[in-house]
Amino acid sequence: MTRPFSWVLRVGVAVVCSVGLLGCPAPQESAKTKAAPDNGSYPTAAGFDSVGSDAKAVALADRVMRAMGGYEALKNTRYFAWSFFGGQYQIWDQKTGDFHWEKDTLVANYNLNSQKGQVYSRGQDVSATAAGQAVLAKLTGIWINNSYWLLMPFKLKDSGVTLTYRGPGKTMAGKPAEVLQMTFKNVGETPQNRYEVLVDSATSLVDEWAYFPNATDQQPAFRRRWNEYARHGQLLLAAGRDEATKPARLDNIAVAQTLPPGVMTSKVPVTKLVSAAEK
Repeated sequence: MTRPFSWVLRVGVAVVCSVGLLGCPAPQESAKTKAAPDNGSYPTAAGFDSVGSDAKAVALADRVMRAMGGYEALKNTRYFAWSFFGGQYQIWDQKTGDFHWEKDTLVANYNLNSQKGQVYSRGQDVSATAAGQAVLAKLTGIWINNSYWLLMPFKLKDSGVTLTYRGPGKTMAGKPAEVLQMTFKNVGETPQNRYEVLVDSATSLVDEWAYFPNATDQQPAFRRRWNEYARHGQLLLAAGRDEATKPARLDNIAVAQTLPPGVMTSKVPVTKLVSAAEK
């Protein structure tokens, strides 16, 4: 198995109920990553801009990974489940690339490696219809977009990323934080994007992120909190994604090592998973 989260592209601007329709290599087709060193850092993806990234930024990214559970815990977590804005619920099998997705009356069972799958409406196979084909064409992009909103802190050292330490800053609430800047080279459909990731100095957890459509923009298109952290298996994951005056969150976050039979191939919506630590 290759490094988890080794897809190359990331979401561009993504707002509530939107999906960034980006192409990406299949998870098991991505370039190999460097071996994890012994100093507590986590592997950089092949293509990470090690030369352009400064050491303090990389060290802060490593602290974030450790605070959220560490690389081994991430790598060893098989299933991730969560609800995304707009009523989408999904379960991702990190080992096989299988992706079970639900919205309203639609259910899709898809494999990110083969980019093949089936779509069902009220339990009936509609894969061959125009509507079914449209869903299948979007599922890789849906996975990229929705999983980035859940797992962005684990992707700070992905392929094409340049990390820069911007020094001290403050969150929307005026809380002190350390600011990481993410810019991109030769990756994705929107390489001109920029992110600022605000990290709590005491906890080393991400407190907030800001998205800039163009790296030269002075003001972000959005700024959202990362809060409501809870333990899921060996990982700490955040549900809160509030804007300054607009509450928002990712619901039904769960991880699992095994699933009941038939979950990933179900033609109808499934019972939502609950992390073992929550039971």
